Formats: sequence, C-alpha cells, structure tokens
Amino acid sequence: MSDGLWVYLATSPLLWLTATVVAWIAATSIAKAWPRNPILNPILLAVSFIALVLELGEIDYRVYFSGAQFIHFLLGPATVALGIPLYEKLSHVKANLLPMLVALILGSVTAVGSTVFLSTMFDLQPTITASLAPKSTTAAVAMAISAGLHGDPALTAAVVILTGICGAIIVTPLMNAMRIHDYSARGFAVGLASHGIGTARAYSVDPIAGLFSGIAMGLNAIVTSLIVHLFI
Repeated sequence: MSDGLWVYLATSPLLWLTATVVAWIAATSIAKAWPRNPILNPILLAVSFIALVLELGEIDYRVYFSGAQFIHFLLGPATVALGIPLYEKLSHVKANLLPMLVALILGSVTAVGSTVFLSTMFDLQPTITASLAPKSTTAAVAMAISAGLHGDPALTAAVVILTGICGAIIVTPLMNAMRIHDYSARGFAVGLASHGIGTARAYSVDPIAGLFSGIAMGLNAIVTSLIVHLFI
C-alpha cells in the first residue's frame, strides 16, 4: 500500500513543486542562521537537497521537472523585474557608465576566451567546448547559444549553475581579500561572472551590489551572444 502511494506521489507535479519550495525555505533558513559562511549558499543547499531526494528515491529528472517547471517559468518575470531598481538608481548607473562598459567587454572576452583556450589546451571535443563557452551568461541565453553552436544545452545548463554557485560562494571573501569595498564594482563583477545566482547573492548583501549585478548579467548575455562566434 505504501509503495503504491509513493509511486503515485512521485509522479505528481504538485509533489515536486512543493518539494522545491520546501527545500528553498529550509536552505534560506540555514543560510540566515550562519550568514557569514559563504559555503552555506541557499541555492547550493537547495540543489543538494533536491539532488539527494531524487537520487535516494530513484526519480527521473524529467518527472521532477514536471513540477519544478512552474518555478522555472518565473525566471523570466524575475529577470524583467530587475529593471525596477535600475530605473530607481538610473543616475548612479549613468555616473559609472564608462567603467561599466570597459569591464563588460574585458569580462565577456575573458570568460569566453579563457574557456576556449583551456578547452583547446586539454584537447576537448568541439561539442564540449561549445557547451562550456557561454557558462557565464544566464541559463536561458547560455543554452540557446550552446544549441546554436551545436553544443549540448543540458551540459551547458549544469555548468552555468555550477559557475553561478561557485561565484556566489567566493565573491565576498575574494573581494574582501582584494580590498574592493565599492558595492557597485563588487556587484558588477559577480553579475558578469556568475549571472543570476551571483545576482541573488549580491542583492542579499547590498541593494547597490544587486543592482549592478543585474545590469552586468543582462549586458553580458548580449555581448557573449555576439562575440562567442569569434572564438568558436
């Protein structure tokens, strides 16, 4: 009886939607309890919780995504909503326009160029190189770029998430070690390298950091889509 109930629940989209929300609430609670520990990133914790449940329950990812897709849909509106703080702080953004453009071009070229260089050095297959190249852009754009380059969008999505989590974890200790205290610069750097996950981390630290991180994330998606064909 219990086995039959689990089989029924495991295929229900509502179960995995609820599981995702519960995992996120638990992860944010843990992160708030130890706010100075960068390893306890709520996204990393939530992903780990869900992955553990799927592994132990032998649940196919497609079954899980049938419920999680409703949250995935909100990614678009959430990205658009980043325009609100941009409008509110427009004068601050204009004052930093030139250094932002320089950092954007250098950062985008470095992100793509270094990936292609390392892929060539380690003799990776062209498909893998194409999948890794757009790793620093937001997931939807990165997967589209990867598909256009005949890469593997699924691999790209995994690498994008890993890049974002790593960036969110190291940004604060790295910036502190480099004695960079300007939240505009800190936010722009993490948004440029770690897209949405880095932006979420930036907003949790400071509103200005979050604002510039969101700007960097959006602009980097555009620039990467334009320059990646020059490298591959």
